[in-house]
Amino acid sequence: MRVFLVAGEASGDRLGAALMAGLKSLKDVEFLGVGGPLMQAEGMQSLFPMDELSVMGLAEILPKYPQLRRRLHQTAEAVLATQPDVLITIDSPDFSLRVAKLVKAKSSIRTVHYVAPSVWAWRPGRAIKMAKVIDHVLALLPFEPPYMASAGMDCDFVGHPVVSEQVATDDQVSDFKEKYEIGNNPVLLVLPGSRRGEVSRLAPIFGQTLRQVLEHHPEIQLVLPTTATVTDMVRQHTLEWPKAPIILDPREMKSEEYAIEKASSFRLADWALAASGTVSLELAAAETPMVIAYDMNWISRALISRMLRVDTLTLVNLVSDTRAVPECLGKDCQADIISPKLLELMENPGDQIAAMRLTMDRLGKGGEAPGLRAAKAVLNRMP
Repeated sequence: MRVFLVAGEASGDRLGAALMAGLKSLKDVEFLGVGGPLMQAEGMQSLFPMDELSVMGLAEILPKYPQLRRRLHQTAEAVLATQPDVLITIDSPDFSLRVAKLVKAKSSIRTVHYVAPSVWAWRPGRAIKMAKVIDHVLALLPFEPPYMASAGMDCDFVGHPVVSEQVATDDQVSDFKEKYEIGNNPVLLVLPGSRRGEVSRLAPIFGQTLRQVLEHHPEIQLVLPTTATVTDMVRQHTLEWPKAPIILDPREMKSEEYAIEKASSFRLADWALAASGTVSLELAAAETPMVIAYDMNWISRALISRMLRVDTLTLVNLVSDTRAVPECLGKDCQADIISPKLLELMENPGDQIAAMRLTMDRLGKGGEAPGLRAAKAVLNRMP
């Protein structure tokens, strides 16, 4: 069997690698396509460096558009030249679905897209457009298949990768506390995002929030895991915070060591203040109570607020069908609104732990690994 995969970001590389491992365990497979180091380790020779596709935001995309367009056509031409049994695109819809469109225009190659678009939240018309070029969708969230099926695509819920990610051991947590001399102080995880735009907007607001919180709890130790692309920005912003956080910098350690330290910080933390996104599921896996805060530029905020179809954006709330995790979004993303919610959380986490456990169960915890489930879904739907 010949499988062509396309991933454009680190998260897609992880999903792709797990899917490839699952496929190899079930069938003799030849892999082609575009992927990062994890997918390459599973047996793919990437057509070009995946990092070239990891571009976010209009201002960043415009200067690189000619190169991205060349890579788009190069990828589609490679698919058509190799005639795989299936093309699997992974997240990065702006690039992935354009590749699928070019391929479908000139062939009948089966197309699978891994990670359903969030049409349940906004822009439901995306599913109908997607159905013109995608045959089968692999969904990470259990409530997504009906949305995809109603648009005319096969769709299988295959589980979220968070359920199989590393959880720190007691010894690893103890080593972390000793290394950073945390002692018995309570720990607050601060997570202002992994993209430059998020950090630039949220870090100053989080700093103001911490100033108010630390007036009540000066003994709290702040811990901030970050990513290589924003570490320098994080260090600059936190100079203005009322207390210096312990910053976990992935550039200063091997990837395996960083993964252990990040997992240890999540398990050790008593609470978290976090940007909206999949990090809420990572916190839920570690059973760390949280407050979610997020904002964007005023134009995007105005447009998206008109299109939203749900009353919460936190995945724990959505998957558990509760509203256990407090949110401060958009105009409410202000220190004077966030800090009371965080202080209240410190006194009483409410129903968060129960909602987190329900979320993990519904995402597939304790079942087959998501990568294997995804592989079986791909094979089961093949003509």
